Amino acid sequence: MAAVIIPVKSEDQLQNCLDIRQEVFVEEQKVPVSLEIDEFDHIAGDAHHLLIEQDGQYAATGRITYYKDNAAKIQRVAVRKAFRSKGIGKVLMIGLEELARELGFEKAVLDGQLHAVPFYEKLGYAIISKEPFDDAGILHHRMEKKL
Repeated sequence: MAAVIIPVKSEDQLQNCLDIRQEVFVEEQKVPVSLEIDEFDHIAGDAHHLLIEQDGQYAATGRITYYKDNAAKIQRVAVRKAFRSKGIGKVLMIGLEELARELGFEKAVLDGQLHAVPFYEKLGYAIISKEPFDDAGILHHRMEKKL
């Protein structure tokens, strides 16, 4: 069955996003909950969340917030371990980019964990930070793509 991209419109759907992020970031990567959950974890005009459903299960999530210079900030990209290396991350990124275009953004910016940089580069993102930087104890590069 093909992956389904679901724009988050309900509190239950948002909770499913948070559950995926809890698994990936807090449990696997040991990011403190206080850094993982923030002011954009709600359903409102300044944050847009997506869920990916695969085989009747929620497999991945990500969100867009508003950034400077008419850029979408892609954040909290998380794929459950059982769904990794199956193309779900690519489907999620395509969905987030399409949503960003619909919202009128001209480019997308993200902070990619170092291990994920090659994945984002394959999708057309380029590193724009001079050096890796620490975010929640994990090294990242800032990356950008014209939409």
